[in-house]
Amino acid sequence: MPKMKSVSGALKRFKVKKNGSIKCGSAFRSHILTKMSRKRKVALRGPQTIDSTDATRVKRMLCKA
Repeated sequence: MPKMKSVSGALKRFKVKKNGSIKCGSAFRSHILTKMSRKRKVALRGPQTIDSTDATRVKRMLCKA
């Protein structure tokens, strides 16, 4: 039986926390931030987690399922 290979793009984007939830970065934070409200930018700054509906798919990509 060959080894399971994880998706290398997923390894760069997601980390599994100790409680099992998956940490990820937030989109829309790279450029053209002048037209975005301060409230929106502050909300995007905090830690983000994957929704539970996507968690099983991402864990399978990371070979953690």
